[in-house]
Amino acid sequence: MSGTTKDETARTLEAFHRLVNLTPSRLEDWLTSGTSKAAGQHKDGGESTGHASGRRIVRLLHTRKADLSDDDLAHLRKVVGYVERHLAQRPGGDVTETTWRHSLMNWGHDPLRGDR
Repeated sequence: MSGTTKDETARTLEAFHRLVNLTPSRLEDWLTSGTSKAAGQHKDGGESTGHASGRRIVRLLHTRKADLSDDDLAHLRKVVGYVERHLAQRPGGDVTETTWRHSLMNWGHDPLRGDR
């Protein structure tokens, strides 16, 4: 973690853990679903960026803070940015079965988790 200060790292970790509200096991289960695999932008018919990110998020949730690399911290910041941007674009109405929600869930955030 040589590229960031302790304060930057602490802010990143706080935001990541505040926004990623799915447990590692819940996120792993979600990522096996067809709905998860269908959500997001797919490059050349392969895995979506969000789905790949979700698999990495599971690993990062199991990683000790002291073992995080600069690349890991960059991904945590990417997750925070993605979730914050997409939460600001919440569509109206019931979002339960929307691609918007499914994409966020691939990134570890279920926007309905606090609603229920």
